[in-house]
Amino acid sequence: MSELIEMQDVSLRAADMVEEGRVHKALYSDPEIFEEELDKVFNNTWVFVGHESEVPEAGSFKTAYIGRQPVILSRDRKMNLHVLQNRCRHRGATVCEARKGKTKAFTCPYHGWGYGLDGSLRALPKPEEYDGLFDKAEMPLEGLRLETYQGMVFATFNNDIEPLVDFLGAAKKWIDLFMKQGGGYPVKVLGEHRFNFPGNWKIQLENTTDAYHFPIVHKSFITSLDEATADVFDFLDGEGFVEDLGNGHSVMVMIPELVDLEADLDLPIPERFEALANELRAEGCDEELVRKLVRAAHGTGFNLNLFPNVSCSMAFFRVLRPVSVGETEIQHVAIGGASAPAPFNRKRMRLHEHFQGPMGFGTPDDGEAWERVQKGSMAGTDGWILVNRGMSRLRETEDGVAGAVCSETGMRGAYRQYKKMMAAGEEK
Repeated sequence: MSELIEMQDVSLRAADMVEEGRVHKALYSDPEIFEEELDKVFNNTWVFVGHESEVPEAGSFKTAYIGRQPVILSRDRKMNLHVLQNRCRHRGATVCEARKGKTKAFTCPYHGWGYGLDGSLRALPKPEEYDGLFDKAEMPLEGLRLETYQGMVFATFNNDIEPLVDFLGAAKKWIDLFMKQGGGYPVKVLGEHRFNFPGNWKIQLENTTDAYHFPIVHKSFITSLDEATADVFDFLDGEGFVEDLGNGHSVMVMIPELVDLEADLDLPIPERFEALANELRAEGCDEELVRKLVRAAHGTGFNLNLFPNVSCSMAFFRVLRPVSVGETEIQHVAIGGASAPAPFNRKRMRLHEHFQGPMGFGTPDDGEAWERVQKGSMAGTDGWILVNRGMSRLRETEDGVAGAVCSETGMRGAYRQYKKMMAAGEEK
């Protein structure tokens, strides 16, 4: 008989599977851990649910998820925002299935209970049958605490959590910089596409501040660029960095000269951008605005990861949604400028399609890599995932610590917050 293989003890707490510099592969594949994550992480922190521009008018709404729980982001007649649980108070059916739109009310398709945009119960068939049983004012769609920052809407089930601005902390200044890519106009969602990949949500969370993979996974994207642009994306040996911003957030600066899109506007417009500049001039834009729009059109030089589910990634939002332990939905959200000249928003859409779109050069390659990580996590009886790159070469910063652009500093920061949340309430 062959010798028995010594089994790894995976009965440890999930928090014990996170060490400084490595995490256990069971975090990708254990269904019990996944269920625990939904409760301890997604139900107990600020989660991104949308951008204000997605609900621009009274009656506008969009549906979203917090973990696995369906919610509705709506704007009422007084233009107030609400995040409502997408669940009728009668028998629990969802009251809205459309991804977005405009409506006067949400009506349950099962028994016809009708709710206002603020969640209040407005009408129900045969109301006399409920005489003396309850007051309609006591049965609204249940609302969540919500707060916004720079048009980004976050919600939480935890009413005792710190204010959003405190949770974002040092990430706020990077959000401010990211929003400059409206080119002087308010940032607006232009479109989106969604896809699912067969892998755990944390695999994608790690990816946003992982520059190490870029020249390997994204060779096809780099070969699709002109020589000058390809040189810009040759950043592994540059002056970029990854900084741990606290609370699980991190930023990866790949192209330092594109951090502040309103800086250096007096520099000559590169020849490869002259076609866009001429289109904007033809639209009647003065030279100052042309320079601002041309510089903003191509996105920022950094990726900002906001724990646990959204990244401000160069020129778009990437939103993750955990579906199961081995499946994650990704939403890529293209952004531009509200009321900005048409050539500007058109250019941003073409750039989005080039990399992030379903036929782009980036998304399919990323998806393949993520799927392979999930497959590999099923191999063997023991296994640790390394996130220790750059640990010995960190430097202190005003907001935390930073390492080289190809370091795994951001991943360690995310797992530090994950470990803290997963250990909450457990005996030491």
